[in-house]
Amino acid sequence: MKRRQAREQALQALFQREFLETLDEEDLPEDPYGRELFRGVEEHRAEIDALIAERAEGWPLERLHSVDRNLLRLAIYELLYEEDVPPEVAIDEAVELAKKYGTERSPAFINGILDRIYKEKLGHRRGESETGPEPESQSKSESQAQEQDQGKEPEKEPTP
Repeated sequence: MKRRQAREQALQALFQREFLETLDEEDLPEDPYGRELFRGVEEHRAEIDALIAERAEGWPLERLHSVDRNLLRLAIYELLYEEDVPPEVAIDEAVELAKKYGTERSPAFINGILDRIYKEKLGHRRGESETGPEPESQSKSESQAQEQDQGKEPEKEPTP
């Protein structure tokens, strides 16, 4: 299963979780990565919700569209805790899911909040300097990770 599908399963479970105190086993994501995302968000929900509340200026957490709120939770969890997912991939995947499941304004809203969190909280932790990301070597691995997330085989470099 592609990671995008795992994210969709996790998003659906998080959405259901807002309306139910507990979820049955069959309501949890089938995919191991989706299950990991769901459980990770649940475990770190207080910290993640605080980050959202700080950055969604003028929007109390409970007034955010439920899809947007849960997409933000999912992507912030990936940004903070999934070291094998490049930040750009986590943000891009959240924006793509916002286009599919959110409102017309969701993609820009999601992108804006995630970009702020990435720049404020992760810039130094993930190897960036004050002037921006590291050169080419980082972007190549990021594009390969994004291709993997989208179910594509990463391009191989020609051998001399």
